[in-house]
Amino acid sequence: MRRFARLRLICGFVLFVSFAQAQQLDVAAGGSTTWTTEANTASQTFLPPPLKGGLYPSFSLQYLLPNHFGINAEGSFRFNEGLYNDYQFFRPVFYDVNGVYTRKLTAKARGDLMAGIGGETLIFYENVGCGNPTGCRLYTNSTHFVLHFSADVRYYAWRKLFIRPEFHYSYIPDNFQFHSNHVFRYGASVGYSFGPRTKAAAKSPPKN
Repeated sequence: MRRFARLRLICGFVLFVSFAQAQQLDVAAGGSTTWTTEANTASQTFLPPPLKGGLYPSFSLQYLLPNHFGINAEGSFRFNEGLYNDYQFFRPVFYDVNGVYTRKLTAKARGDLMAGIGGETLIFYENVGCGNPTGCRLYTNSTHFVLHFSADVRYYAWRKLFIRPEFHYSYIPDNFQFHSNHVFRYGASVGYSFGPRTKAAAKSPPKN
């Protein structure tokens, strides 16, 4: 029985590897920044600040099927802490999972359209007194649901290595810590594609 179980495990692994090699897997890392609309009123006693600026490192994993569809998972966070209304440090973190539609644009470029759901976690830091001479740092989290949409262009600069300018839009229905529910993020990533479809995308156009 043990030999039979091992044989099934080996066969399953071989089938998984064969299936994975027939698809395309993209791994990428990059950076971006955020932008949002300005506040449209100054009559409030407490005016929430805009969620914009800062450097956001990002990491993504994208799995594509031969039928132009796939799935994407991505995460990003603000590298340096922001200062919330000039009195409290905070750090936003974004993460999402998306359905992907991809299309060949040129011999070396592909375009991606994505839509999905995710979350925004805001980490607020506070320094408090304690037994440590340098003080202690506490933090609280606030997490919000996010509807995420994005578009990008992958340009294969060298073989399977690509450069990807990208634009993201997040709609956060309950983003009450900030004055707008609309957050835009734009930047670029560098990545690598695994799979046979990348080779076709990286070929030079035929000569006449």
